Amino acid sequence: MTEKNALAGLPHGGAKAGISAPGLGPADHERVMRAFARAMGQLTDYIPGPDMGTSETSMAYVHDEIGRAIGLPAVLGGIPLDQLGATGFGLAVCADVLSEAKLVELGGARVVIQGFGAVGSHAARFLAERGAEIIAVSDIKGALWDPAGLDIAALRAHKQAAGRITRFPGGTSVPRDDILSLDCELLVLAAQPDVVTTDNVGKISAKVVLEGANIPVTAQAEAQLADRGVLCVPDVVANAGGVICGAAEYRGAGRAQAFADIEEKIRATTAELLDRIRHGTLTPREAAGQMAQERLRQALALRRKF
Repeated sequence: MTEKNALAGLPHGGAKAGISAPGLGPADHERVMRAFARAMGQLTDYIPGPDMGTSETSMAYVHDEIGRAIGLPAVLGGIPLDQLGATGFGLAVCADVLSEAKLVELGGARVVIQGFGAVGSHAARFLAERGAEIIAVSDIKGALWDPAGLDIAALRAHKQAAGRITRFPGGTSVPRDDILSLDCELLVLAAQPDVVTTDNVGKISAKVVLEGANIPVTAQAEAQLADRGVLCVPDVVANAGGVICGAAEYRGAGRAQAFADIEEKIRATTAELLDRIRHGTLTPREAAGQMAQERLRQALALRRKF
């Protein structure tokens, strides 16, 4: 998160928190989120935001307890980044830059999306608007495939009504993890960490991988993709839309400004990443780390030394 904030040019550090409490019902979820908020209430430099297993409602509970959080519901004056699809929008902007650099032709590109949730479903929507064909998607319960392209608007409506993508009449059900091996131009990993490892990286046939989740590809698997000439855009670049939106909300900006910031910052960072890897001496992960460390050193140099 520190690298992600630095790469996006945001005036914040970075941290993560985790809560181990699987299988919570709605009432228990509220109780746990409020307890978490009170437990970290004194960490006043830490601004909670939504991530896996949490939502705008979760952040409302946190804000109600300690008076700070981002990703709040609109009714509380927030920018509901999951509802609006801030991270998915950023992934589409990243893909735009890759298309402009002739690394992938976005119009008509076959796209596979692992994780049709708060990130993946919006990424599908924004990519489809740019002319891409979403040929396969998955969620925790299964996967759908249609080589002619799925109707994303209808699928999103089905997912909202049914809570899952399975039994959607506009596609063929396939084993969930099989979609990683489908021929495609663009693979978006928007599920969870460590889904691509040295055990399954050889199955990936995509030309470009966008990391929509945090750490969805292990370091060893990223290196293998780079050796094969598969461009894997790291999470700290590709999925920064959420944290950029959160930073905009924190400083009091509105939705339009937040999405303008995402466009500007991810476009610039992706272009710089491509420039640094064009000679082939750095992997995308190494280049992103180099970029982040340079920014952090510059910021630290401005701190008081006397």
